[in-house]
Amino acid sequence: MKTIQHWIDGAAHGGAASRTAPVFNPATGEERARVALGGSAEVDAAVAAASRAFETWSETSVSRRTQVMFAFRQLLVEHEEELGRLISAEHGKTVDDARGEIVRGREVVEFACGLGDVLKGSFSDQVSNGVDVHDFRQPLGVVAGITPFNFPAMVPLWMHPIALATGNTFLLKPSERDPSAAEFVAGLYRRAGLPDGVFNVVHGGKEAVDAILIHPGIEAVSFVGSTPVARYVHESATRAGKRVQALGGAKNHAVVLPDADLEFVANHLTAGAYGSAGERCMAVSVAVAVGAAADGLVEVLARKAREVKVGPGDAPGTEMGPLVTRDARERVENAVGTAAAQGATVVVDGRGLKVDDHPECADGFFTGPSLLDHVTPEMDAYKEELFGPVLAVVRVDTLDEAIALINANPYGNGTALFTASGEAARRFQRRVKVGMIGVNVPVPVPMSYYSFGGWKDSLIGDSPIHGPEGVRFYTRPKVVTTRWPRPAQQADAGFTFPTSS
Repeated sequence: MKTIQHWIDGAAHGGAASRTAPVFNPATGEERARVALGGSAEVDAAVAAASRAFETWSETSVSRRTQVMFAFRQLLVEHEEELGRLISAEHGKTVDDARGEIVRGREVVEFACGLGDVLKGSFSDQVSNGVDVHDFRQPLGVVAGITPFNFPAMVPLWMHPIALATGNTFLLKPSERDPSAAEFVAGLYRRAGLPDGVFNVVHGGKEAVDAILIHPGIEAVSFVGSTPVARYVHESATRAGKRVQALGGAKNHAVVLPDADLEFVANHLTAGAYGSAGERCMAVSVAVAVGAAADGLVEVLARKAREVKVGPGDAPGTEMGPLVTRDARERVENAVGTAAAQGATVVVDGRGLKVDDHPECADGFFTGPSLLDHVTPEMDAYKEELFGPVLAVVRVDTLDEAIALINANPYGNGTALFTASGEAARRFQRRVKVGMIGVNVPVPVPMSYYSFGGWKDSLIGDSPIHGPEGVRFYTRPKVVTTRWPRPAQQADAGFTFPTSS
């Protein structure tokens, strides 16, 4: 059986430790590989390689760095199908969904290809007599990314292309549940001409994470995952003097007004709630039905949920695959039972789903779409991030009540409003306390040239990811004030504070 190894200094690296963990195919429940589990020794080796590489990579021209990004981008296009199937086999999502993940990650690579323009500084002539001022940005050094299982290609691609294009070197610690995408991407970078040591991968669990957070050779850490771990990462890494991006969990609401087209809404909410089996930090997990919209919305949502085609991710026609682990399935199905016990109406019950058309999937980690109605903010199904294919419907009387509900929630990642009213949309987007907002768009993930980040418990600290904020995160500014006096020119130094006069 294959063992997925670390990638250090341009080559596969077995590591000092002999510990491994299983990597499953969630559709069949079968173990498909083992992954090496690293710790401080592997992190030390990766940081040492990255530090050596930084000396030359940081001095490499912006033109050359972006040439590597252009070549890497082309390889992502050419190998999209192969990488998509690899992701599907380890995560469980459909191949089409995996391709979409790769495309959204590739958009950040394309943004990185244009960083020559973004990195331009400014120049001010003659700010004082014979004095000019200019500024520019320089890379930090060795930076690290700790990424989740749900987007094994896209989330790392939100980090390392910008970090590398700005002149940093990178250490990636991907999820040990679906580690092969990181190994695949490392190989593409090498083929694209990236020098050895510039991009490194260390697999592992908490031991590897802790080694990254305290390592004195790492200048910055980017993290995406649950809110409790995001807090831990932020506190630990900032205590060690590092910059930190820490993106946490979510409970995303979609508000539906009575003037919305319910068929249109239900199509988009069904995809937003059950796509990728709900294992997305931007998944729609709460539908807030306003006034007269409620009964009709639940009726259409129930029909759509029952029509979702569940099966293995590589089967034609599959719309939703399994959850990533057996424990994840049990947690989600227990949450549906708890919701019923607390008074919610289980309109569609996805528990105990059998994929009869695929006997090879008898032991897979499948559950079906579940739809809950009459959910209240006191119920666990509303308060907890379920990270599964469960859509909860909360009924309110007015848009203002819906806004108050969202603003009272501790999370503030994404939200959406479905309406035909421009006035309602404008009021919603100005008053709601959420970082990313969609109007008739259920999953408002911004384009790569904007930055991704929520509010409240969805973003620990104040550093969103990719786009302009990503460039600022991976660089630091310098401002230079210059004077070039003529040889015969006399200039006396003053003891007062310098001014522009």
